Amino acid sequence: MTTISDSFLTAWQLVAAADARLAGIVLLSLRVSLIATVIACIVGMPVGAMLAVGRFPGRRPLIVLFNGLMGLPPVVVGLLVYLLLSRAGPLGSMGLLFSPTAMVIAQAILVTPIVAALTRQVVADSWSEYREQLRSLGAGRTRSAATLLWDGRFSLSTAALAGFGRAIAEVGAVMIVGGNIDGVTRVMTTTIALETSKGDLPLALALGFVLIAVVLSINAVAYAVRGWAERRWG
Repeated sequence: MTTISDSFLTAWQLVAAADARLAGIVLLSLRVSLIATVIACIVGMPVGAMLAVGRFPGRRPLIVLFNGLMGLPPVVVGLLVYLLLSRAGPLGSMGLLFSPTAMVIAQAILVTPIVAALTRQVVADSWSEYREQLRSLGAGRTRSAATLLWDGRFSLSTAALAGFGRAIAEVGAVMIVGGNIDGVTRVMTTTIALETSKGDLPLALALGFVLIAVVLSINAVAYAVRGWAERRWG
């Protein structure tokens, strides 16, 4: 018990002192996950909106596909990105493997289906309510999709935050494509796994505290934004 209590105490001291190593790992984690989430939103939200309002061959299979990909195993994504970026892969000449860029690519692939599927649901609900009104105004499906995306921006912020939560807590894919290189590609989740296996519990616990705080903050922000939007716009 003494070892465990000492580890907890040291972990809190690392967090309170904003330890340089701890801060570097946290900042890299946030940067990689934020960039991946932005990319996922840029790609996933328009795709989700068009799946909601569009009518084209293969639409239903695409909806099923994106819903299924919400549970895509991170290690599978990591393996596929690794094969693409490895020296023998089609993108090997770019030298991106074991870099933050490779981690961003892997996380963006993981998060995009989540954003697209949640966006489709939000826009589909709005489309069923405002379809006739938009048609009477002469709005085509593309313009309707853009209008509904803007109208549902507060609800869609929840989708973006959910995607960020998935990205920041992911470990398998970034471990494979990032290589967990100290000072280069070591993020919170991979460091927790590594330091725990080495028996360095204080750093692992400190990062665990920060990661939990980040995830809880994301959920709090999502709840606050949605509540504010409902009060503001009814």
